[in-house]
Amino acid sequence: MDDMTLAVIAWPYHDGRPDVGMGLGAAQLAEDERLRAALAAEGWRVAGERVPPADAALAEIARVVELDRRLAHRVSAARRRRAFPLVFAGNCNSCLGTVAGIGSDRLGVVWFDAHADFDTPEDNLSGFFDVMGLAILTGNGWSALRQTIPGFAPVAERHVVLAAVRDLEPYQRARLERSEIRTVPGGVDQADLCAALADLRRDVDRVYLHVDLDALDLSVGRANEYSADGGPTVEVMLAAIGEVFERFVVEAAAITAYDPTFDTDGEVASAARRLSAAIARGAAAQTHRRRH
Repeated sequence: MDDMTLAVIAWPYHDGRPDVGMGLGAAQLAEDERLRAALAAEGWRVAGERVPPADAALAEIARVVELDRRLAHRVSAARRRRAFPLVFAGNCNSCLGTVAGIGSDRLGVVWFDAHADFDTPEDNLSGFFDVMGLAILTGNGWSALRQTIPGFAPVAERHVVLAAVRDLEPYQRARLERSEIRTVPGGVDQADLCAALADLRRDVDRVYLHVDLDALDLSVGRANEYSADGGPTVEVMLAAIGEVFERFVVEAAAITAYDPTFDTDGEVASAARRLSAAIARGAAAQTHRRRH
């Protein structure tokens, strides 16, 4: 066992299909040599693996859930080796497998995203399973399927901080406002984020950190077709990641939703390298604190 190994786990799927759209972006980031060098520069031995595809004959949602089962096994195995899991995923519903792999007992979630991903089957209009990821994670909808993911148990809504959220349909905004999720909208005011994290710290001391790259403002670049104005800069995101590691033991992290076909100048990929390095830096610091 080695507690200075960083497990880069590629979950390169979009709607359960490999290496297309945001799934292609996950594969590219996980294999990016400059990104891996940035992780290694923070003192990590970087070990990579890729979650293998599900049977293409399965229906879309069945494929996604099967891929989450496979991800859960790999995240759990990384934790048993005392490696830090950093997941590069196409879709945000990869959170189900990652959280199942680390266990949700007294776990909080800090989630950066332009969108809430909080739809349920009853209110969703798009038919896009990925916009239900945070809802399912907090125990809303798809109860039978989510229970087939080994180790999965819901996270309480009050144990979630959702930051950078801004691009919402009226029904999505209303549903979020009715929930117990703490929100820090738009550009992520640092004082508001710190207050939300302080509230969360009263309930939990370990978290899953989720960074959807469309959390970033359009001035940084377009991470995918759903990118929106009014989000944080890279510098604000770097500071926010530091605040999370300052307050919590981060059990695993994910970088999601990068579609390279929209990143025409490579600026979002560059941002992803910097954000990944910040996660690696924070994880290294918490590992050193545990040792001493």
